[in-house]
Amino acid sequence: MQPFAYERASDQAEAVRRAAEPGAQFIAGGTDLMQLMKDDVTRPARVIDIESLPLDFIEADGNGLRIGALARMADVADHAAVAQDYPVIAQALLASASPQVRNMATIGGNLLQRTRCTYFRDTASACNKREPGTGCSAREGLNRMHAILGGSAACVATHASDLAVALLALDAEIELVGPQGAREMTLADFHLLPGDTPERETQLLPGELITSVRVPAATLARRSLYLKVRDRASFEFALASAAVALAIEGGTIRDARIAAGGVGTKPWRLPAVEKVLIGAPAKPESFRAASAEASAGAQPLSHNGFKLPLLQNTVERALVTLGEQA
Repeated sequence: MQPFAYERASDQAEAVRRAAEPGAQFIAGGTDLMQLMKDDVTRPARVIDIESLPLDFIEADGNGLRIGALARMADVADHAAVAQDYPVIAQALLASASPQVRNMATIGGNLLQRTRCTYFRDTASACNKREPGTGCSAREGLNRMHAILGGSAACVATHASDLAVALLALDAEIELVGPQGAREMTLADFHLLPGDTPERETQLLPGELITSVRVPAATLARRSLYLKVRDRASFEFALASAAVALAIEGGTIRDARIAAGGVGTKPWRLPAVEKVLIGAPAKPESFRAASAEASAGAQPLSHNGFKLPLLQNTVERALVTLGEQA
C-alpha cells in the first residue's frame, strides 16, 4: 500500500472542499477502497473520512423511501419498512457480501464499488479501466464472469452491485452534493457505459459526494423480488440476477419493472421484457414469453455464452415466483 494522508471531515462542506483536491478520495466503511489500496490498484494521496457526517438515516413515508449514503447495508436490510414495502431492496442487500461486510459497508459505497474483474484487480494485467490505453485482457482472456450487455472494445467488466439492480428496477434517484452545489439524477443515468472511457464509471464530478438515495412510492414495489444466481451460496458475485416488480390487478399485469445484474457493464434495465409483460395475464406462459427478451442485444464472449439462457431462466424464475405470491 502506498503512503497517504488521512483527514476526518467535520461537516459536509468541509468534506466536499477537501475531496475536490487532486488525489483525494472519500472513505466510509472502506470495505472496497481498502482492498483496492492494498492491491495497489488505487493510490489516493489523501483519504477523507466522512463517517461522522449525519447521512445514516432511513426514512419511509407516503412519498417513498429515502436512504442516507452512510446507512449500513445491514441496517437498511433489517429496517421494517424496507422489508415490508420494498422487499426487492432488502433481498438484494441480504444477497450481498457477508454479514460482517454488510455491518460495515454503506449504501453510497456499495453503489460506487469497483468491478470484480480479475484483470482490473491484477496490476500485472492490461486493463483500460485501471490504466486507460493499455488494453482489455478480458476480451481474449478468461471472461466467464464478464458482461454480455453493454460491453465495448475497451471494457467488458460487469458491475458488481446487487443493490443497484434493485434500485434501478424501482426508478431510484441519487442525491449529490459537490463544489457546484446539490443536484439529483436517476440511477439509470448515474452509472455509465464503458465506451472508450471505461475509467469513468459514474457521473460523479471531482469532490462530489452521494448524500442519499430516493425511491419513489409505487404500489408495485410491495410485490417485488430479487433473485441471484451464483457459483456458491454466500459471499459471491452474480453470474446473473433479476430484480422484478409487478402490479397485478384482476389477474392482469398492469405495470412491470425488470432489471438484471451480473450480465451488464452497468446495472441493466430490461424494457423489452417489461413491454411484453404489461397488459398480459399473470400466467407462466406470459412470464416465459417475456423472459425470452431478456438477452436481446447481448454479445457473449468466448467463455460466457451460457449467460444468455441463464439470464432468461433467472428472469423467468423470478417472475414465476413473484406471480405465485398472494
